[in-house]
Amino acid sequence: MQARLHHLPTRLALAALVFCTVAHAADDDGGPPITPYRPSVSSPAQLPAPGQLELELGGQRRSDSQSLRNSAPYLLKLAFDDKWGVLVGGEAYVSQHGDIGQSQGVGDTVLTLKRAWVVDDATAFGMEFDVKLPSANDVIGSGKTDYTINAIFSRNLGPVHMDANLNATQLGQADPGSSHTQIGASAAFSTLWSGPWELTGEVSGTHRNGADNGVQLLAALTFSPTRRLTFDVGVARSFRPRPAATMLFTGVVLPVARLW
Repeated sequence: MQARLHHLPTRLALAALVFCTVAHAADDDGGPPITPYRPSVSSPAQLPAPGQLELELGGQRRSDSQSLRNSAPYLLKLAFDDKWGVLVGGEAYVSQHGDIGQSQGVGDTVLTLKRAWVVDDATAFGMEFDVKLPSANDVIGSGKTDYTINAIFSRNLGPVHMDANLNATQLGQADPGSSHTQIGASAAFSTLWSGPWELTGEVSGTHRNGADNGVQLLAALTFSPTRRLTFDVGVARSFRPRPAATMLFTGVVLPVARLW
């Protein structure tokens, strides 16, 4: 039974991919294009098309020498206009096994208020205000509320698109002797490879007094058969904090409703 649970996030993602492929192959309704935030850690400054509810759904597997974590992350995005929007995200399912215990269930939930400043077709700035609600149990999550402010700069550099983020998080729980304030930074670079295929590379990291710094590299490949459907697959390697960890992931981005 546990072996089956380990593969549930992957099966959910594959089911979503098959469903979305069939649905969109039969009907591309000509609506506004989607604005994928997956697969990188960095958020783009741009909002989705106003009134278009978008869903991002995936499956990921993170492993190191001490633990294994399978999960099904999701994100719902809705813009009220070209300046303001809201996001609701989290993990629909988590299966975690390691030295801190074993558990299955839902993950924490993150609510985000987003403000965008679009300068022109090539440049945009953004701000995100997050609150992480402890909807997961204490083995999967921290059991505390976190608050984050994220500043975003997005820019087209010729054929390369860049999303750079700088953020500060006030953690509800921290190890003794370490700070509750964590600084994070990331920069993602993407470029068209061939036709609907796009390559993404990213470097990200975190710093917190009294704790080991975080360093991660990510590489991903995306495929967009239409402007309203994008698939992704990739790998990330966290070199710090120790022990080093590897994450494999796949996902899909699509619109689910036109609300206005």
